[in-house]
Amino acid sequence: MHIRMATACTALLLALALLPLAPQPAAAQGAANTEFVPVTDAMHENPAPGDWLMWRRTQNGWGYSPLDEINRENVGELRMVWTRALREGTNQATPIAYGGVLYVPNPSHATQAIDAVTGDLLWEYVRPIPEDANDYIRGLVQVNRNAAIYGNLIIDTANDGYLYALNAQTGSLVWETEILNLYELPARHSTGPIIANGMVVSGRSCRPWAGPEACIIAAHDPRTGAEMWRTRLIPAPGEPGNETWGDVPYEERGHVGSWMAPSYDPELNLVYVVTSVTSPAPKFLLGGADLRHLYHNSTLALDGDTGEIKWYYQHLNDHWDLDHPFERLLVDTAVAPDPLAVSWVNPNLRPGERRRVVTGIPGKTGIVYTLDRETGEFLWANPTTTQNVVNSIDGATGAVTENSEVVFSAEGQEVLTCPSYFGGKDWETGIYSPQTNAMYFPLRNTCARMLATTEAAGIYALATRNEISPGTDQVGTIQAISAETGATLWRYEQRSATMSLVGTAGGLLFGGDVNGRFRALDQETGEVLWEINLGSSVTGFPITYAVDGRQYVAVSTGSANSASAFRGLTPEIRPTAANIMFVFALPD
Repeated sequence: MHIRMATACTALLLALALLPLAPQPAAAQGAANTEFVPVTDAMHENPAPGDWLMWRRTQNGWGYSPLDEINRENVGELRMVWTRALREGTNQATPIAYGGVLYVPNPSHATQAIDAVTGDLLWEYVRPIPEDANDYIRGLVQVNRNAAIYGNLIIDTANDGYLYALNAQTGSLVWETEILNLYELPARHSTGPIIANGMVVSGRSCRPWAGPEACIIAAHDPRTGAEMWRTRLIPAPGEPGNETWGDVPYEERGHVGSWMAPSYDPELNLVYVVTSVTSPAPKFLLGGADLRHLYHNSTLALDGDTGEIKWYYQHLNDHWDLDHPFERLLVDTAVAPDPLAVSWVNPNLRPGERRRVVTGIPGKTGIVYTLDRETGEFLWANPTTTQNVVNSIDGATGAVTENSEVVFSAEGQEVLTCPSYFGGKDWETGIYSPQTNAMYFPLRNTCARMLATTEAAGIYALATRNEISPGTDQVGTIQAISAETGATLWRYEQRSATMSLVGTAGGLLFGGDVNGRFRALDQETGEVLWEINLGSSVTGFPITYAVDGRQYVAVSTGSANSASAFRGLTPEIRPTAANIMFVFALPD
């Protein structure tokens, strides 16, 4: 499963990466016009309060900032301080905020450096993708959710199969490394890397026709691009888990990708990797519905030094395209699930015992799972939205039993599944707040009539008709869930689908929706304290940062597949799709 590598990068030599930094471009203004301080491993493990150095700010995936200048009492005074148009395409950007600069991943693998105070463009880099790339990938993605920062480099993945690094002050290319040959092992890169254990760790969405060798997690040296290790997400003959694919030939196994970013625990030196569904999704088309097809829809803990799989937990034997590749929250908490509120609990758990856990909603089922992050032991799980695909979970073993009534057994069979492939939950992220010891998630009330058919368009062999869950006309929800007890603390609901969240020490939860509203909610109560209409779907991941002691909140709007898809459920909501970065602050 694990392959150790020590290949050199395919472009510029290490000496080039270590050249003195070039002067900052003349276009740089204001707070961005300062001496650049290289970003270190220690800074990633404990970022300064005003910085946002990675996808969810910290390696534990919390999406939480200790900034509190903007708080419950004054959030109503927030004002827009600047806006800037981003490049065209599907936008789901997470800016990096460092040294007075926002490094913004734009659609189609472009990167912009923007003055974080004024909104002025400092530099732009556009990755040249081969013109014939779409012939091999068969559906290039424009999504570019995040990048990484290390030393004086901005590092990202691209649809051409490369990992590459840019000089943070000039935007010039410093090195590039081929991870997968585009023409032999095509893969899509919709989410960029994180920094973990001093390495650049990245996943990808492997295309089913590429075979299992494209379904990998890889780690590279951030200074040179040299590959350190790679781990396959589909076992080969002779490896543990191979038997879970039955008689399916190794070369016909595919699409078990990890298309969202992992989390990392530096004390345990474990990288928590998250995986997606197979293709096709109905397992009767892939050797049999009784097979587990490892490691699809799983959480895997990898050794940070070697990439070796230390443990795994499979959340669902998926027949319905209910991916499980979403953010994992690493939390230290007392674990005392409320028996009146939580459906499945490990009977061997000592209530109130303090544990290191990996928790959150890993997949589209909307079920919260809490596992011991040292061992993978199942602790508790509970649904948050209407679901009928999981029948039960054995508390002692964590084994999941799917609902046999909705498991496909033949082509042409139709079933009603809840949720639909919209989720439950999808790529839009939740957060953990240490102030409340609670998790907050953007969720959806959706179901679908699903038909198993190899004649369906796409790669999942499914045809779907989506609908709102029975008993409600509200698609979007935000739910606050105790990390200790699993109880739902409050629930906010609305007609429009909700999008990604960010939390702050000011007691606030910022998030937007498909209808273009961006708002601040009280973490304690769910009360809306401030709201603005941005006129376009809020598709980016919001962040907050500080420059010279002043706190800012940034979020972007634009086009995203899930935003347009909801038009069938809420036809009266038809927002525009303008890719714009909006930044807010309190009045001077």
